[in-house]
Amino acid sequence: MGNAVQREQSVIVDGKPSDRIEPYNFEKPSFDPLYGFPDGRKLREMNVSKEDMIIAKVPKEFRDYCTPEALKYQKCRRDNAPLMYRCHHEKHSYLTCEYNDYVLRMKEFERERRLRAREYRLVHAQ
Repeated sequence: MGNAVQREQSVIVDGKPSDRIEPYNFEKPSFDPLYGFPDGRKLREMNVSKEDMIIAKVPKEFRDYCTPEALKYQKCRRDNAPLMYRCHHEKHSYLTCEYNDYVLRMKEFERERRLRAREYRLVHAQ
């Protein structure tokens, strides 16, 4: 008991809680993805088609940008069944991809939070 950490920070205006600044985890971005990028952004593309993932029987929760590395790692594990240590390169590339994907998602979350805080400051600065 008492171990809960409050992540959401609500701003009190005139004694009432105001708009949320923190975005929810699976909420769509409320700002233009190209806002602040005059030369545009690099588009992330899936390297494996949806049909290939269905054929490979990849569960829906694992269908992300790291699916090609995951498939290579699983194939290596299947080919070298009792000697899993031979797949350490594939495992490392898969875990590195997962980590990079996580960092990118956290950067997007932080960007959304900061843009919301900026919008809130501009609206309430008057």
